Amino acid sequence: MADRPSTPHLDRLRGPADLRRLSDGELSLIADELRAETISAVSETGGHLGAGLGVVEMTVALHAVFDTPRDRLVWDVSHQTYPHKILTGRRDRIRTLRQKDGLSGFTKRSESVFDPFGAAHSSTSISAALGYAVARDLGGTADPEIGDCIAVIGDGAMSAGMAFEAMNNAGHLGKRLIVILNDNEMSIAPPVGAMSSYLSRLYAGAPFQELKAAAKGAVSMLPPPFREGAKRAKGLLKHMAVGGTLFEELGFSYLGPIDGHDMDQLLSVFRTVKARADGPILIHAITRKGKGYAPSEAAADRGHGVSKFDVVTGEQAKAKSNAPSYTSVFAKSLMQEADEDRTITAVTAAMPDGTGLNLFAERFPGRSFDVGIAEQHAVTFAAGQAAGGLRPFCAIYSTFLQRGYDQVVHDVAIQRLPVRFAIDRAGLVGADGPTHAGAFDVAFLANLPGFTVMAAADEAELRHMVATAAAHDEGPIAFRFPRGEGTGVEMPERGVPLEIGKGRIVQEGSRVAILSFGARLSEARKAAEALSARGINPTIADARFAKPLDRELILSLAAEHEALITLEEGAIGGFGSHVAQLLAEEGVFDTGLKFRSMVLPDTFIDQASPADMYADAAMQASDIERKVLTTLGVDMLSKRA
Repeated sequence: MADRPSTPHLDRLRGPADLRRLSDGELSLIADELRAETISAVSETGGHLGAGLGVVEMTVALHAVFDTPRDRLVWDVSHQTYPHKILTGRRDRIRTLRQKDGLSGFTKRSESVFDPFGAAHSSTSISAALGYAVARDLGGTADPEIGDCIAVIGDGAMSAGMAFEAMNNAGHLGKRLIVILNDNEMSIAPPVGAMSSYLSRLYAGAPFQELKAAAKGAVSMLPPPFREGAKRAKGLLKHMAVGGTLFEELGFSYLGPIDGHDMDQLLSVFRTVKARADGPILIHAITRKGKGYAPSEAAADRGHGVSKFDVVTGEQAKAKSNAPSYTSVFAKSLMQEADEDRTITAVTAAMPDGTGLNLFAERFPGRSFDVGIAEQHAVTFAAGQAAGGLRPFCAIYSTFLQRGYDQVVHDVAIQRLPVRFAIDRAGLVGADGPTHAGAFDVAFLANLPGFTVMAAADEAELRHMVATAAAHDEGPIAFRFPRGEGTGVEMPERGVPLEIGKGRIVQEGSRVAILSFGARLSEARKAAEALSARGINPTIADARFAKPLDRELILSLAAEHEALITLEEGAIGGFGSHVAQLLAEEGVFDTGLKFRSMVLPDTFIDQASPADMYADAAMQASDIERKVLTTLGVDMLSKRA
């Protein structure tokens, strides 16, 4: 406690209602203390730092002006809501962020009435807030009664198509809806695309339109760094008038830009909008990600995601590993392939660092494409490249690829285009919780005709799978790999293409066979060691492919063993289901084979460490051992089978 900041004003708050009794000057003091408390808390827990620091003043002003929770405050992505959580009665738990049984790192409806809509992916806030507005006007029975509906969306999230679909609909409906564009010139990576350039050009246009005199002179109040911000975009489009023309064409009244760190401006504008808005309105606020904490401001990603750190120096406490991360193995393996094949390209959706493609972009800038937060476009863009004779690798987290599934089906699979999908963050990922778990990709890809689906058991296998994908031109192919460090296996200098649809025997045994698909193979090996002490020596196999299945391997395992157990880091309907279908079609179950499938349970698993999450999922070595024993009918208390 001695190292925690002094927060005398913040200490007196019990909820947002207390803010509404304070003077504007006192609200500024609250903001200063809230920033210090946020930095202190995240230094202990790790998590998303820069985004929250960028909206401290905005958070205070919103809760001070609007009647939350009656007024619904919907945050986009919501990784910036740590200050919001502190102000809304959760300060006593803020140091449990992203931990088992602790506060979520995102908004969560079950956690607080002040979180009206859960979010961890981007560009959903305007749609959700508009839905609330319709429910309000049609007499929905929400408790508490719905007042104003406010969406806070970042400039990166605004680049996604869903945001514009929502704005187009909102403009058409004409409902009273308040959208705040939190323009910090940066989402996770530097923003890309025409929308970012458009917002930049707005900084240079003067004088700006006023919203019915709501904030006269707001632009002149911007500090010089914001007025000069437009220098990063060249020129103002001649056909585009100054101000919010684009947004007004969508049916929104536009106000901005305003300084998102100036409490006086924020309070003045929010109060005026609350009193006078009679339809959809967009407030364009300029902020700085990481504001007020020098190490965060200086970081390339403005402290987007951090581990525990020293508040004074900003130095993060990161565990050292002797094994490379799966992500770095993928990136370096892809660069090796691209060195020898000029048709290889890389596509990602606003995650160049997270997927390792920042390294690829440095070496091959003309062949690397970050399309922004637009997974649907990324998939079809890659499909177009494949149709044009290139070999695109579309690198997207498993959880984000869900957003582009229609495009995977229609634009890639039906046309049998050889797009290579590199699926990072497969399986359970820890502190980001169920919204970021890579649980469903095998199930939703392996059911598509002509799709090849692989999973890496370790980092060496991943290198081979990159080479396999590079050489595969017969249709779409995907390979999945987990977050974090590899297992420490010996690495080959170069990847060697695998034979499509062929697995491998890792360990010969008898009675029971464990057929693993993906990175749980290491847990299967640990289980085998424990089982050997009981006199049971299982066969262990690495399937490598969920589609096409290695029919010969599977049928031989079924024929030569009393029991067959499949193991995977995915949901029901994935690899194990395909194996069961094969066994049923071949009549193997009629022979008395005992078949079991170990998959992620049919529930969303809450945040915890990855080890704890896999323990909750009953997929650790001890769980595999138990599954083998119960399948064979061996008493768990027996020392020998």
